[in-house]
Amino acid sequence: MKKTKKTLQDNYGRTVEYLRLSVTDRCNLRCRYCMPAEGVDTVSHTDVLSYEEMLRVVAVAVRCGVKKVRITGGEPLVRKGIVGFIQEMTSISESVEVTLTTNGILLADMAADLRKAGLSRVNVSLDTLREDRFKQITRRTGLQKVLEGLHAAEAVGLTPLKINMVPIRGVNEDEIADFARLTLDQPWAIRFIEFMPVSGGLEYTPENMFPAAEIIKALEKVGKLVPELRQGPAGPARMFHFPDSPGHIGVIPAVSEHFCGECNRMRITADGRIRPCLFSTEEIDLRTALRRNASDAELEEIMRNAACAKPERHHIGEKDFRQGKRRMHGIGG
Repeated sequence: MKKTKKTLQDNYGRTVEYLRLSVTDRCNLRCRYCMPAEGVDTVSHTDVLSYEEMLRVVAVAVRCGVKKVRITGGEPLVRKGIVGFIQEMTSISESVEVTLTTNGILLADMAADLRKAGLSRVNVSLDTLREDRFKQITRRTGLQKVLEGLHAAEAVGLTPLKINMVPIRGVNEDEIADFARLTLDQPWAIRFIEFMPVSGGLEYTPENMFPAAEIIKALEKVGKLVPELRQGPAGPARMFHFPDSPGHIGVIPAVSEHFCGECNRMRITADGRIRPCLFSTEEIDLRTALRRNASDAELEEIMRNAACAKPERHHIGEKDFRQGKRRMHGIGG
């Protein structure tokens, strides 16, 4: 009898253990690097996977060796029933860590329920600490709500708390030091992520990228950066801290120094497409199989094929790179 593989392996020896699951492409912000001013057409409700379908996908992924599931959007907290969905997901396996990325607008009101449902921790996307600039970048108000959400998440134990900040040249790179100083007093991990021009037609272009080398120079003006050894599975962030500070700093060189050789993730969009790579335009249809009630074995085979479709590395920033039509809010980041 043929022995069933227990892990998802790609063609380059990498093991896929991390699933990013987008539950919606809708969002309550309109960030300039994610959406055009006129907004976007959203996926119809009938095309979005139901929670039942998503739970089935996660169960199959866990049987294939996935150890971590991150819930993303759009903004995942805008989808009705998200707390109950997380509770059901965390009951699939005690060995799987379930986390969530949010813009933080609704976090203060939902943090306690999310923790009670079994969510481990949250990453909060925040690109400015200035109210006027928050409105400029997101085309919405709400910075105070996000800050309240950070403290609420910490209070209920959705920790270690991570804040994702994308420095954009000519927009907010002057706030790198302000974000870094948060780690001097708070046990938070501030992660600076290079701007990734995944799609075109937006206000910010590849020329707005503020590279990791310049991010580190800005951080060194705050204090001495002490490099940290990686703990557990390798991730994309190069970690540091300032001496005697309770917090941590991560720098993610997503474009200038790609970390593809260590990539252990796969993405599923809200409309049921597997994206083997964030920067790839290739998508594998999972929804059709789900809606014809395919067996778990068939779903597993689709996932294994998707893992094998992972490219060796991305080509963003190179001459042959072509931006896709699907914007970040529809991919799940």
